[in-house]
Amino acid sequence: MVEVAAKRKVSYQLYPSLQQETLLLALLRSHQQLYNAALEERISAWRKQTLSISYADQCKSLTVIRQAMPEWAIPNCSSQQMTLRRLFFQRARQGKTPGFPHFKSLARFPGFGFKSHGDGWSFVPGKDWKHGRLRVGGVGHIKCRGQARQGGRICASDLLYRNGQWWLSLTVEPEVIVRERTHHAAWGVEHLLTIADHEGGSSHEENPRWHRQQADEIARLQQAVSRKKRGSNRRKCAIQKLARARSRQARQRLEHHHQLSARLARENALVVMEELTIKNMTRSAKGTAEEPGKNVRQKAGLNREILDTAPAQLIQLIRYKVTETGGEFVDAPTRKLKPSQTCPACGRTARKVLDDRIHGCPCGHSEPRDLASARVVLNWALFGSPTAPIRSGTGRDRDASGNPVKLHPIA
Repeated sequence: MVEVAAKRKVSYQLYPSLQQETLLLALLRSHQQLYNAALEERISAWRKQTLSISYADQCKSLTVIRQAMPEWAIPNCSSQQMTLRRLFFQRARQGKTPGFPHFKSLARFPGFGFKSHGDGWSFVPGKDWKHGRLRVGGVGHIKCRGQARQGGRICASDLLYRNGQWWLSLTVEPEVIVRERTHHAAWGVEHLLTIADHEGGSSHEENPRWHRQQADEIARLQQAVSRKKRGSNRRKCAIQKLARARSRQARQRLEHHHQLSARLARENALVVMEELTIKNMTRSAKGTAEEPGKNVRQKAGLNREILDTAPAQLIQLIRYKVTETGGEFVDAPTRKLKPSQTCPACGRTARKVLDDRIHGCPCGHSEPRDLASARVVLNWALFGSPTAPIRSGTGRDRDASGNPVKLHPIA
């Protein structure tokens, strides 16, 4: 069975020649200047005449400029239109104080994009979408390295420049292949993931703790930056080394999350995870001057460990990969269900502190706390109750009160 999936991103690293890199940097500078010029036009029109210039108005002006100035006609027109699209008031949409977007220097300009495949660019993937070649108008064919987990119809692309390296981000529309699977997974806290299946088995994924592995190196590079004179070339080199180290750490974390989420999507038909509010989980414990907080340093360390696992990123990857492969992803309501406080055997709720890592219940059930939480959310998704049903003599599943239990439909 094949279905159409939602669009997603596929990334490759580019390896241009010296001449191609010079041409790409020239294109990047052209898009950065176009962005700042368009922003200046909108700001001036609003402040002087209270006139709002739209995206369509600037596209018309761009056509005139390309005809009058040949150097502006070198970049692809649709690519320039995508740069104009970036001029929107996102800060107002996020509920913050409305205002104009910021001007961007060349060092802070992320890159430029292209619209439909074949309009000024094309990408030819290798076998099984491993590596490939990118053709950019006016630049030539560029080698690409990387591998997509699943290919599809190529829709658009972005060329990104980060820390002296070029990256290609493709937007593809993959096909959903529905596979038959029999196991289920749920989420825990103590390890990166604690997994429970419907047959009573369990496993867990260790936390790599990327921050701890590279904390000494990051600290040394930060000290090197602070010792350099502001504006000097040595400080710029030190900043670049620090940025590369942080980027390497982020890529390692992302690669690990991709591999883990792909395996879960491949092996499980139903994945259940707790709803997490990361902002609340990592809130500072400092308090106010009138009511100072307690255990501030301990809470700061806990926040650092939570953010090091990038839980929002991991959940997002698991969600779309499970859905893409025909599985079902369920968010368990944490506040209502209280999985870490509930017994998966009898359903009794008892408050626990963070140091209580073993779940013990008066009913006699005892197991690691994260595993007990995983069983609670899995039982809720399958049976609508924190506890698993009891098999009666008639062969029908019944809850602790003897009422028939309807199982959760599984794709």
